Amino acid sequence: MEVLLSSRDMSVGYEKKVVVDGITFTVRPGEILTLIGANGSGKSTILKTITSLLPVVSGNVYIDDKDMAMLSQHDIAQVISAMYTSRLTSERMTCYEVVATGRYPYTGRFGILSEDDRRIVWEAMEMAAVTHLAETDFNLISDGQRQIVMLARALAQQPLILVLDEPTSFLDINNKLRLLSLLRKLSTEKGIGVVQSLHELDLAQRFSDKLLCIKNGKADRFGTPDEIFSGEYISRLYDIDKGVFIPEFGICESEKPSGIPEIFVIGGGGAGIPVYRELARQGTPFIAGIIFENDIDYPIAKALAAAVISEKAFEPIGLSALNKAEKIITHCKRIICTRKSFGGLDDPIVDLIGYAEDNGIHIDYI
Repeated sequence: MEVLLSSRDMSVGYEKKVVVDGITFTVRPGEILTLIGANGSGKSTILKTITSLLPVVSGNVYIDDKDMAMLSQHDIAQVISAMYTSRLTSERMTCYEVVATGRYPYTGRFGILSEDDRRIVWEAMEMAAVTHLAETDFNLISDGQRQIVMLARALAQQPLILVLDEPTSFLDINNKLRLLSLLRKLSTEKGIGVVQSLHELDLAQRFSDKLLCIKNGKADRFGTPDEIFSGEYISRLYDIDKGVFIPEFGICESEKPSGIPEIFVIGGGGAGIPVYRELARQGTPFIAGIIFENDIDYPIAKALAAAVISEKAFEPIGLSALNKAEKIITHCKRIICTRKSFGGLDDPIVDLIGYAEDNGIHIDYI
């Protein structure tokens, strides 16, 4: 399959000082490649090198199998369009005029727009849903609106490859999703290759085809979201030591409370998650159980509870788990039950509740 953009053992940096090395990746038509890594790891330096704003320190970047070092800036500008988070300053330029600057690689030395250029500019603004801002002074709109207008500017360039440095910065959640959904649509329908950096790991996990992970001056890992968001890799990538990253959901949870737990939480089916988080916010240690290992509660309980009593997926709660739970609750002062009913595989929890009542343990049903 055709490769739009690739690098082979590339090193990037400033004035021959290497910031990141060992960079190897490919971007095919319709693919979104996302760079992730800690602040200051070199993601922006990589993107600036890909767009030829910085020279390659060593190695190669290939655009459609052509060494970028052999291409002119004009040729590169007709293939790659870039959108950076640094704020564009303009004097009395309307949003339409800002978007129109994306046509400069095609307009010649005088920058005169043809009818076709104007049509392309308007279509780019329609795609980004910013036509209502066309006559508005670019300096008078919000940071979030500027971000979308700058995306329209990049689209007006009609690139084969779109490079974006933290495109979701300044955006509220609705506009984050709208922008990333637009990128997904463009990549799928027009075959554009997208290279971006993101800090929102949940969005990177859901909107990327490939990820390039940067750590300690190295391209640490390149792979699919399933390959990257597995096990404890993300926690290692970011050196997370205050809390935990949950790869199943692409989210972080706070540190689990310390101390001897005196509360036992009976959850399951998502009902226990709000209680786990509330207890964690209060700094109250607790134990959770009995939870099936495929239950939506399970990853959150593992992250926040002092201990979790669990049972294998699709198997009835066994005597071993039940006995362990009964032994633990005898040391608890309180049980919080978030479930309204039990039956089938988790029917033994009814016996656990009866055991607690027989031993005079207070139960709160919520």
